[in-house]
Amino acid sequence: MKIRAGFDIAFDCPAPTPLILLLGVEAAREADLETPQKIRFDPPVEHRSYRDMFGNACTRVVAPGGVFRMSADFVIRDSGEPDPIVPDAEQIPVEKLPDETLVYLLGSRYCDTEHLADAAWSLFSATPPGWARVQAICDYVHQRLTFGYSHARATRTAAEGHAEQRGVCRDFAHLAITFCRCMNIPARYCTGYLGDIGVPIDPNPMDFSAWFEAYLGGRWYTFDARHNVPRIGRIVMARGRDATDVAISTAFGRADLHTFKVITEEVG
Repeated sequence: MKIRAGFDIAFDCPAPTPLILLLGVEAAREADLETPQKIRFDPPVEHRSYRDMFGNACTRVVAPGGVFRMSADFVIRDSGEPDPIVPDAEQIPVEKLPDETLVYLLGSRYCDTEHLADAAWSLFSATPPGWARVQAICDYVHQRLTFGYSHARATRTAAEGHAEQRGVCRDFAHLAITFCRCMNIPARYCTGYLGDIGVPIDPNPMDFSAWFEAYLGGRWYTFDARHNVPRIGRIVMARGRDATDVAISTAFGRADLHTFKVITEEVG
């Protein structure tokens, strides 16, 4: 299958403002692109790309004063297969985990493991280790939090989300990641495109989505505590410890959001 994806985002900056953008698809999916995913800037400005410590494609640019627009529109091939379910994927003991996964056991800005460790062990210590334990965590978070765009708050931590019992997709991901880490399961945050493919159309405007991956049986598997069902057509843009590492834009100065539109739809 083929998916059309892209965005049209603009900021209003009172003065020239440096920005870091994470708006490209992950390197592993670049070979699936049917059309270029080049970011267009209006007004045109110089920009350059680099890879961050997690391997994400980042773009550095200085937004001029006034309204600054960035957009992309591309088509990408997808298998059309839903997220895999692997019930026999095993939890690996900490001492046998690959070195590069250990950072995803640690607390981070929004995944405050020190505040939820006792709750995690109380809730999930009796569950079978491995896939069943991660799924039990997703089930709990899915039931614990109420989703609503009006619930968005950029500073909410996993512990605060657990106490407030509400949030948006990033809050579902942060809470599930935190519980996984508390149970010694490496978990990392993902952001990207997720259209309404194979499910009823959501009448709300399309947005970027957040989910997470857990390291089981020697590889990373996709989990989504918000939807809590396998989905079709995920397009990863970036991965990190939490939303801090993968913000679609980080401004070093004032940058007020002027326009925000995301496109994700099956074509052909």
